[in-house]
Amino acid sequence: MKQDRINKEIERLHSIFGSVPEKKRHVIEGLIRRSAYMRATLEDYEADLDEGGYVELFTQSEKQEPYERERPVARLYNSMIRNYQTLMKQLTDLLPEEVKTDIKDEISEFLK
Repeated sequence: MKQDRINKEIERLHSIFGSVPEKKRHVIEGLIRRSAYMRATLEDYEADLDEGGYVELFTQSEKQEPYERERPVARLYNSMIRNYQTLMKQLTDLLPEEVKTDIKDEISEFLK
């Protein structure tokens, strides 16, 4: 269920951003909830795109030859992934410097 995935992501993000100073917590709570929703939605879009592809045959009438066009879900996905990346950057920027360094080290290690 989507709400279960959202709740799990909220918990995961709370564990990451638990070290944010109290005065910034009211700011991050909304960002955490939005990013959790976006992540779950992006996963749904990805599953749809994996199954149906990024393009589809489309025609506006039976008399016209169908042509390939970008599926609406592909457009939604591309827009939301950009917004999600921006949101995650905002959240990461609110982390204390030592935590940012740890996260960057984890990401670097993962990429190796």
